[in-house]
Formats: sequence, C-alpha cells, structure tokens
Amino acid sequence: MCGIVGVIGNGIKAGQILGECLRKLEYRGYDSVGVATLSSGKIRVLKGAGKIDEVDARLCFSCLEGDVGIGHTRWATHGPPTDENAHPHTDCRGRVAVVHNGIIENYIELKEELVRRGHSFRSQTDTEVIAHLIEDNLARGHEPYTAFRETVLRLKGSYALAVLISDTPDRIYFARRHSPLVIGVGDKLVFLASDIPAFLEYTRKVIPIHDGELGYASQSTIVIENIKGEAISPEGRVIFVDWTPESARKEGFPHFMLKEIHEQPRVINDTIAGFGRDYEMGAEMLHSGDTIFVTAAGTSYHASMYFALLTAKLTGRKVIPFISSEYESYIHSASSGDVLLAVSQSGETIDTLMALRAFKALGCKVVSLTNVIGSVISRESDQAVYMKAGPEIGVAATKTFTTQLTALTWLALLIAQRGGRLDAEGIKSTRERIKALPDLVEEVIMKYEGWAKGMSRLIAAKSSAYYLSRGLGLPIALEGALKLKEVAYVHAEGYPAGESKHGPIALVERGFPVVFVSVEKSLEKKLLGNIEEMKARGAFTIGIIPQGSELGARLDEKVVIPSRDEVLLPILEIIPLQLLAYYTAVEKGVDPDKPRNLAKTVTVE
Repeated sequence: MCGIVGVIGNGIKAGQILGECLRKLEYRGYDSVGVATLSSGKIRVLKGAGKIDEVDARLCFSCLEGDVGIGHTRWATHGPPTDENAHPHTDCRGRVAVVHNGIIENYIELKEELVRRGHSFRSQTDTEVIAHLIEDNLARGHEPYTAFRETVLRLKGSYALAVLISDTPDRIYFARRHSPLVIGVGDKLVFLASDIPAFLEYTRKVIPIHDGELGYASQSTIVIENIKGEAISPEGRVIFVDWTPESARKEGFPHFMLKEIHEQPRVINDTIAGFGRDYEMGAEMLHSGDTIFVTAAGTSYHASMYFALLTAKLTGRKVIPFISSEYESYIHSASSGDVLLAVSQSGETIDTLMALRAFKALGCKVVSLTNVIGSVISRESDQAVYMKAGPEIGVAATKTFTTQLTALTWLALLIAQRGGRLDAEGIKSTRERIKALPDLVEEVIMKYEGWAKGMSRLIAAKSSAYYLSRGLGLPIALEGALKLKEVAYVHAEGYPAGESKHGPIALVERGFPVVFVSVEKSLEKKLLGNIEEMKARGAFTIGIIPQGSELGARLDEKVVIPSRDEVLLPILEIIPLQLLAYYTAVEKGVDPDKPRNLAKTVTVE
C-alpha cells in the first residue's frame, strides 16, 4: 500500500511535477519518499526516510533535471523506513530505476539467484530484485521492453510497477497485478499513478490498467498488452472522471478529515441523486440469490454489517456478513446459487478482491459497491453499483462510510420491495424520507461540532473507552470506536451492549468513558439497563440518542439527533462520533490525516 507515479512530457520539469503528485498520494503511505528522473541518458535518484515535505526540503526534487521520471511514497512492508529502503530502487549500474506498490512473494529465491550471478543489493526490500532482474535480462541481449516483459513474467505476488531504463529515455514501462494503476492523458504529458487524484491538476482523462497487463507510455504513444502479448487498444478504455482538483484540496480546513466530514451533506445528496438503474439491477441480483453474503474490510465492513442487519430485518432473508480476509472460512458454506455483495471504497482492497474471486470461482454472482468507476472490484463483479463520495484523502474514512450506509440502505429497501415486504408506495415514501438526510446531516454538524470539541478534552485525557449498542446501532458503535482508535490513538472497543457484562465491564472504574448509541426504540429498555450497569460502576456515560428518547435523563452527556426515523438514524449518529475522534486527535496534537502505521488503500494481503 504505497503510492507510485510517473510522468513524461517534452520540456517539463519532471522532478517538480512528481513532488506535486506524490503529495496527492501521501495518504497511501508516508514513511519514506523518492523520485528518479532521466536526463542526458542518466538516471538520477533522490530519496529518503520521512514525510514528503521533510525529504523534499532536504533534497529538492524540483532541482532534478529531466522531462521523464517516476516517484514513490512508501508504507513499509519489507525492511524498516530508511533512506536505503526508500524507492526508487536501481540496478548495479544505475541503468534501471523501479517504483513498486505491492509484495513480490518470490523475492527471496530471485534475490538468491541474482546474488549468485554477482548482483549487489543495497536495500532490504522485495522491490530491488526487479531492477536487478531487468539488468540481468538486458545483459542477455534483450531490448529494453523485452527485458522488462521477461522480468514481469517471473514475478509472483502483487505489483503496480513504473520503470525507467536509461537506454529508452522517452518511455516509462508499467505493469499491474492486483495493485491499482491508472494512466492519465493530458495535453502535452502522460501520467502513471496508483490513484487518480495524483494528476487531477493536469487531466481528468483516465485509462485504467487491468490485472495482468503491461506496456509502456511515451508522450505520443501508449502501448498496452496482456500477459499473453495480445495488444489492447487504449482508446477503448478512456473514461473522463468528474472529480475536480478543488475537490481534493483542503479548501481552508486544517485537515482533510474535517473537510470530508463537512462534505457529507453534499456527497450524500449526490449519492441519493445517483440511485438509478445500477441499484435496481444490483438489488435484483441480490434478491435472486439463495443466500446473500456481504464482505468488506475496516470501515466498509461496518457498513456491510449494517446492510446485513437491515436487510435481514426488512426481508427475513439470510444475510451473512464476513470480514474479507476471512473468506476462506466462509467459502465452504457457499454454493453456486448464492450471491456476494463486495463493498470497498477504493474498489482495490486486495482482501475483498480475493474473496470476490473465490466466490466467482464457485459460480456465485457478485454485486459490488465502490466509490471508483473502473476499479478492479467493479470491473470483476457481475453488477457494479457506485456511491458518489468523490475523492477521500484523509486516511480515516468518513464521507465514504456515510455514503456507503446511504447506498446500502437503498439497496436493502429495493430487495425488500422485490420480496413483497414493501410496496411501490412504501418505497416511494421512504425515498422521500431519505432525501431529508443532507439537511439533517448539516444540522447535526452545525449543532454538535462545538460539543465534540469540548468533549475531546475529556476523552484525550483517557486511555480507553467503550462504544456500546444493540441492533442496528452496533455497526455505528463499532465504527465510532474505530475512528477514535485510529486517529487519536485512544484504545476504544465497540461491543454489543448486552455482551459487555461478559468481560469488558471488569475494566470499568470511576470516570471510564462509555459511549452508547441508540437507534431502535424497541431496544431502548434493554439499553437503559446497560447504561445503569455502567453507571453503577462509576462510568462516565455519553449517549448518541434519537429525538424523544427516554435514555437522556440517565446519561452524563447526550447528543440528541434531530430525528426519530430509524432508516436515517444510523447515518446521522456516526457524525458526532467522527467529530469527537477528529477533535480528540487535534487535542492530543497528532495528525488525523496521517495516522501512524495506516494507509488509505490496502492492497496487500
């Protein structure tokens, strides 16, 4: 889960442009960074450990000469974040430079083979074997593209590659397997990148590269072929994204996370406006399956759990949610008549992709929900459905979670309609209720941002917190705990409230913060009992509760959501918890956009 980029164009300052692009990809990893450019037949590399601004200030990327180059921002997998392990990596003679996102599974045997042939390695990474393999193939007399192709054929694992070879100063070679890679085509320059925001300043014309494809880009030519050597027309792949560079900037907010929290009214509105034919076809496919499985990772898993609970409640159908990396435990209970819903913000999450492929191999139909048109998960599914969150730069998911919830709520309602549990009038009136969401989200932000800022001073002083709920509120409690944990480094556990007395309550003492999330009125009495249990042990209780809830009187602090509509409440109730996590991180002086050890898109298993 690193970010790679390449750029080529006559007369451009590649080093400067690469630095700009890498800043847009820093959410993918930020423990080290580097660039390489090609000028007068020589490759020059600048790289080092640290965040891009620090390394750039030290080394000056824009000082590099050359109008072709590659760059990399790293999230370490092999070897610690050091200057030596930063990308790009080069061969023995400095004739080849490589940037890589992914993991080369057979790098140890390749490295041993190359060392026996006299190659000298400088880093602890898996990536460096690629530069030496290309060097080895060049030494055998292969022309550069053949040397690159022969190298790719020997790699096992996952990769998105961008490669410079000094013999061909007008080309960047590329290949992809499991890790994302797109080409951006501007007026006078061409880009390669892990993600579209890297080059949005220059172009919105995009060519997705598919798994098993490789080729090279020059200013005038883009050559793509599959692993069998069959040519692929780039023109047939071109898509135009409707994102703007402005949508990927902070726009005056101190952090992307806060900006993206504030964007939620707009992107939820966009998602609702996008309820169309893809949703109808996705719901039909899900309805026609014997059993519905739903899979995702991280925040997307919490959205998927909510979909499973809501769909089971609305339809009486069996819906089985599971974490993507655990798919091998669930594949045994699936059969060809079942259907899988794969949920991924990026559409590139490798664990979700592996689960998708395992279910497809069994004969199951696959519906996907992603935020990126043309992503690998959307391409490999039988029916792709999209939310409209736009680019999300902050590592912690906020607006993509609420747009996922919005999209999945609509899918669940459409499935209920097909099962006869909701008639045409019912679906129409519910859609009208959902249309109220953007205004209600705005109201919650305006009303409770100040509350979250004040409460953050109390939470920042704590070492642990519990987030408890029942029923449809449980995924929201889990997500609230995850947000606090990942951006503010406060240990936070989400738990079913009824289960809290079977272990977690042992840690509760005076002042221990316990956050309760209430959605369903039918479960309030039981949740009240759980609040009393915690209060009896001295807990400081905070409630996220609906309008008119009877729980308010027994809580130490409460956020009253301006709605009692159980279709809307889960989407509204996560907002104050996002704000609480954000302001707690700020109160503690940590950067909520770049939590340590995390990356936005997880493309390694």
